[in-house]
Amino acid sequence: MRSLSKSKLMAFRQCPKRLWLEIHRSDLREDSAATETAFQVGHQVGEVAQRLYDPERTGILIDAQKDGYAPALARSTELLRFPQPIFEAGFVAGGALAFADVMLPMRNGAKPAWRMVEVKSTTSVKDYHRDDVAVQAFVARSAGVPLASIALAHIDSTWTYPGTEDYRGLLVENDLTADAFNRGEEVKGWIADAQAIAAHPDEPPVRTGRHCGAPYECGFLVYCQRQEPQAEYPVQWLPRVRTKALKALIEEEGVSDLRDVPDSLLNELQFRVKTHTLSGQAFFDATGAAAELACHKLPAYFLDFETIQFAVPIWKGTRPYQQLPFQFSVHRLSRTGKLEQRSFLDLSGDDPSLAFTEALIASCGENGPVFVYNAAFETTRMRELAQRFPWLEAALHAIIARVVDLLPISGRRYYHPSQHGSWSIKRVLPAIAPDLRYDTLEGVQDGGMAMHAYQEAIHHGTTRARKDQIAQQLLAYCGLDTFAMVRLWQFLAGRSDLKL
Repeated sequence: MRSLSKSKLMAFRQCPKRLWLEIHRSDLREDSAATETAFQVGHQVGEVAQRLYDPERTGILIDAQKDGYAPALARSTELLRFPQPIFEAGFVAGGALAFADVMLPMRNGAKPAWRMVEVKSTTSVKDYHRDDVAVQAFVARSAGVPLASIALAHIDSTWTYPGTEDYRGLLVENDLTADAFNRGEEVKGWIADAQAIAAHPDEPPVRTGRHCGAPYECGFLVYCQRQEPQAEYPVQWLPRVRTKALKALIEEEGVSDLRDVPDSLLNELQFRVKTHTLSGQAFFDATGAAAELACHKLPAYFLDFETIQFAVPIWKGTRPYQQLPFQFSVHRLSRTGKLEQRSFLDLSGDDPSLAFTEALIASCGENGPVFVYNAAFETTRMRELAQRFPWLEAALHAIIARVVDLLPISGRRYYHPSQHGSWSIKRVLPAIAPDLRYDTLEGVQDGGMAMHAYQEAIHHGTTRARKDQIAQQLLAYCGLDTFAMVRLWQFLAGRSDLKL
């Protein structure tokens, strides 16, 4: 019988088929960029945790990936005889294998004991974290470790980084000892069931569903979808599925095609998506769209931000996972139809916030609408900047007062079947301006890629030539975002008189 790692048991908890594939067909796994980023963030938070829990640097790190599992387990057993912090100590017992993020020596009465801390890069305790900790506690105790307590440490998103590499306060602990220790029999049942799945010669017949993305994004989703007949008009194209009746129809009854969804279960927007998807005809309330935009006179500004967020802040005065703008593009359309663009981009690696704010104020003028796509994002960032730089608060709030959101207008007045139920600008743009394409951009084609490019650009090992290349890619991407809004405004406003 193999010893199943904690990650394998958590895969089983999500989906038995995922566990089977992890063991027997790992070659089919395709992790997304988001999953890879999550791994990197977790590693970064883990490194900070080691510094926080071992300020005197007396602890020992066990590297099972480098040394191998058997040597790592043997070394863990040896080190647990001595009272020093241990990171990534391994235990095997009861058909399961686990490595603890942090093991801290303590005393339980007169006897030596250990306190375990599991470190997560999330900002709260999730239900699946409780399962995770229960497995850790069961395996360690079954292996004979005198475990006195177990806690989960996660990021405190309200904490502000004071600078100078001082990360005290970044993590907050939650004691889960009682819950974890009381779930031993439950964990034994998971291990037994998972072992049965792992030993079976055939993969379990599990259909795709919501579990494919919760609590983790599954790398086998593409493979599993290929094994199933695909609906011609997937119900996943329905926006904002929130009612119990519609959820039950999809999740419990397995309805997968729009044609099989009763109209009576759909709201107005969902009905529009279904109707025009099946007909293949676009919906466009040109009169209504033009009327909504008629009151917003030229000159007009079209604004888009690019932001970065760090689980572990690198700039003084910022918080974990705070969205920090490092780039903007503004297109200005004059009363005569002249179009001009201004941009800001800081790849120095220093906090760009103040320079960004000053350039933004200078670029947005004092009059005329400021069009954005999904106003909550840009206006929230500007309010945060106003809090950080109170002497610029009035100017920022003046811009916010001029913001006009094109997203709800587009949502109310336009839908093309090619949007597949989405009103992201990257879905709308090909329908209204097919000559503008994101997929022809070099290097950066979406917001996630922009974040990765920015992080690469500010890395100390990045060459000047590569940084310059990234700068051009970021400028082209963000510039297309705002020019796309110009074209969308022109389409919705019915301004064919302007040659843009």
